[in-house]
Amino acid sequence: MQIEFQGAARTVTGSMHLLHGNGFNVLLDCGLFQGHRQEANERNGKFPFDPRSIDAVALSHAHIDHSGNLPGLVKQGYRGPIYCITATLDLSRVMLADSGHIQEKDAEFLNTKIGKHHGSPIEPLYTPKDAAAAMEHFRGVPYENEFDVYRGVSAKFSDAGHILGSASVKIAVRENGLRKTLGFTGDLGRWNMPIIRDPAFLGNADVLISESTYGGKLHDPPETMEQQLAEVLRRTSARGGKVIVPAFSVGRTQDLVYALQKLRDKGQLPDMPVYVDSPLAIDATDIFRQHPECFDDEMRQHIGQNRDPLGSSRLHYVRSAEESKKLNRMKDPCMIIAASGMCEAGRILHHLANNIEDPRTTILIVGYQAENTLGKKLVDRWEGVKIFGEVYRRKAEVVVLNSFSAHADGNELLRYIGQFDKRQLGQIFLVHGEVERAQKLRTGLNDRGYSHVDIPVRGQKFDM
Repeated sequence: MQIEFQGAARTVTGSMHLLHGNGFNVLLDCGLFQGHRQEANERNGKFPFDPRSIDAVALSHAHIDHSGNLPGLVKQGYRGPIYCITATLDLSRVMLADSGHIQEKDAEFLNTKIGKHHGSPIEPLYTPKDAAAAMEHFRGVPYENEFDVYRGVSAKFSDAGHILGSASVKIAVRENGLRKTLGFTGDLGRWNMPIIRDPAFLGNADVLISESTYGGKLHDPPETMEQQLAEVLRRTSARGGKVIVPAFSVGRTQDLVYALQKLRDKGQLPDMPVYVDSPLAIDATDIFRQHPECFDDEMRQHIGQNRDPLGSSRLHYVRSAEESKKLNRMKDPCMIIAASGMCEAGRILHHLANNIEDPRTTILIVGYQAENTLGKKLVDRWEGVKIFGEVYRRKAEVVVLNSFSAHADGNELLRYIGQFDKRQLGQIFLVHGEVERAQKLRTGLNDRGYSHVDIPVRGQKFDM
């Protein structure tokens, strides 16, 4: 049996790992690579294997860097099942359709630009129609139920605690009279985060593929998120400014809304309206309400009191483009939460363009920002950034609250992996992290007695 790493190797996007065996090929995740446009187009448009050769896909969760190229896989010939948690299936339906819409709009925009120079028309990576075709292959399964993936191959999903429906995957392969097990963390969440449950241990395995996004780094405790958020809002409101929040439509937006509601219940928020400016976030929030089986005890208690934890009188969900444009004409203090989470596309760009040069504004960063993204430049406090091709001078305050991170930090990763029996776990592969982060996590694991830890490069293959 062989593992082949084709995505999220020494980077945090484009999760894609291929498991080969005696007559089978199982793909773990099939995400979009996000980075420089030319490199992203090349990597996302052409798979390093024949999609028709894949027998099954196991999807860890619905975030686009893990699920986003499934429509491309099906478009290029894949015909097998895509297994995931049922909540992930429902989230993927709206997220992949939205991604297809973005692919179409990006192609239209670029064709308008290159048309003047008589270049060849650019085709979208896939369309909403392709996304709908991919959904026909999805198969929703519950947590902790072992199921057959292919002949001699079974799988089980455990709650990863990252976003609604996120899962770690354990693959068992029977080959030549032997049974080998491989664990894949997907994206690991944190303990004591709001709304969803804590990460569940997937059980001992012979080989582990683990994310390493925050290896060697520590987050502020989740318990501090509400007061940190309240302080930002009070300070910005006092100077008459807006709080602009780039946030992922699934996970981070719902965490923010829930924290705001709890603060408002306690009377700890300034009297300022909050706008969630994202049709996708609205659809995703509706799906959250449909899956209480994924919630933690606190969230269940709120629901048991006949309260909507994801809505309040001062919260406004904005769907239409016209409503979104009106927000930029507002002069009074408010909070605007909009996608995309790394400031690479979507409505957040318009809000940044209209407010980044106002010193009263706060740009609040609550999620991971990959290298070369606008979000990372804001985190690094660049004095000038390009938005829609124009340079804007950053006068706004930038605040980073890592207490909202849905990714396990360095100690939490060590806590999770430390549950594996060293006598059985023969090999660990670290993915979904920049090289420095993966190296820090490897050092921590070595110090705890896990000696066989590799950081694969893209295209590298290992025998089990």
